[in-house]
Amino acid sequence: MATTNAMAAMATLLLRLPLLIMRAVYATFSFYLLTPRRIKKIMERQGVRGPEPWFLVGNLSDVSSFVAESTSKDMESIRHDIVDRLLPHYVLWTKQYGKRFIYWNGVEPRLCLTEIDLIKELLSKYSTQTGKSWLQQQGSKHFIGRGLLMTNGDDGIHQHHIIAPAFTGDKLKSYSGFMVECTNQTLQSLQKDIDSGRTEIEIGGYMSRLTSDIISRTEFGTSYKKGKQIFDLLTVLQHRCAQTSWRLFLPGGQFFPTKCNREIKILKMEVESLLMEIIESRKDCAEHQWKCTYGDDLLSMLLNEMTARTKSSYGPSAQVVMDECKTFFFAGHDTVALLLTWTVMLLATNWSWQDKVRAEVTRVCKGKNPSVDHLPKLRLLNMVINESLRLYPPASLLPRTAFEDIELGDLHVPKGLSIWIPVLAIHHSEELWGKDVDEFNPERFASNPFSSGKFMPFAMGPRDCVGQSFAMMEAKIILAMLVSRFSFTISDSYRHAPVTVLTIKPKHGVQIRLKPLNPCENC
Repeated sequence: MATTNAMAAMATLLLRLPLLIMRAVYATFSFYLLTPRRIKKIMERQGVRGPEPWFLVGNLSDVSSFVAESTSKDMESIRHDIVDRLLPHYVLWTKQYGKRFIYWNGVEPRLCLTEIDLIKELLSKYSTQTGKSWLQQQGSKHFIGRGLLMTNGDDGIHQHHIIAPAFTGDKLKSYSGFMVECTNQTLQSLQKDIDSGRTEIEIGGYMSRLTSDIISRTEFGTSYKKGKQIFDLLTVLQHRCAQTSWRLFLPGGQFFPTKCNREIKILKMEVESLLMEIIESRKDCAEHQWKCTYGDDLLSMLLNEMTARTKSSYGPSAQVVMDECKTFFFAGHDTVALLLTWTVMLLATNWSWQDKVRAEVTRVCKGKNPSVDHLPKLRLLNMVINESLRLYPPASLLPRTAFEDIELGDLHVPKGLSIWIPVLAIHHSEELWGKDVDEFNPERFASNPFSSGKFMPFAMGPRDCVGQSFAMMEAKIILAMLVSRFSFTISDSYRHAPVTVLTIKPKHGVQIRLKPLNPCENC
């Protein structure tokens, strides 16, 4: 009987196999050819054009060659007019095709959108109808998986609601102690280096290690040392995924048995194995000690949510928990480290503002470590950080893909079209910010530009960055403690060369000269 059933099942599969193959072939043909052509015609009828794409690779080779040429040399001086350098294709195609143009990221059509009213409508009104494209999700699936950055629709809104409580109110305040403790350790390390005779410090490395320590402690609590192992592996995995992004533009390319693809899978398994060890350890501890919670860090909050909603289809799975941990390790470390590095560079080259910030910290904190209650009073420091985020936004690009046809102002956006919001270009728009747009001028943030929509370092709308309050608190605490202990100037060896590797980074690091302050100097 069993044999008969097996044979019948095999016969059914063989009969359906040609149909399945035909469907797969059509889906591939549609994805790589029919859909892009349909979108191209729809946009051309609306007067939106762009450079002609090459088959499969689109305009990627053009973008790569433009950027390689513009970033091949360091900038001759420390200037902040970096749009031509980092987005040369945007500058060229805007001149050729106007404010609205379409270009091709492989087979993915992207509409450049810089009109603030339309951007606000897109991010506020169509938060569930737009999101990350298949190509974007595939490019990061081994790195951060389906964490908050890569979820769409109702799933994304739900995960946002689960995570948001970890970055508000008393929960946010509870992280400040870790931030102060880790910063003190870093400042002591800097002092030792100076005492040993070092005359120059590459501050980016210190900021990277510091933010890694902080996110390890706030995310994993007592397991932070193992968390740092995860961070090291994720850093390597991030670079491997970036190196193999080209394979996504070839049908089945992600399955090629290349050495790099094998390394990616091994690294992913190592990261998730370490995460599962931490998760299982928390579960065992809670069970043996008869606790109803797993602790008070970010991982614990996710595990509590997973346990409370085990029977619900909306409860996070163990895989989702791991993906969220990886997401916040990346987002909570890399972007804040860069924000701090660029802000130190700006203060090291603008001594008057460094003195103003130091005087404010001294007046508000009165020689003590900054507390949560002090932070709202550090108005000048907040202005400096915002100006740093404007000039050097960690994420220079904000992509959204339409999952259905939408009407955006006078524009019909067809399903499948990605919308490319060049945050860097908007932050450096003379039309929006005035003639001094490329100058460091924190005074422009004496008022609130967030409401206008022209300032979007953390995106906007229902899917804005859930960790922005955490990031700003961390940046304020670290910078307040740094300026109260040291004065600093830019080193003669510093070479200004911003480059984009997912985020905007200083190509050669940021070298500064530190001078310890005596207590009386900081009164």
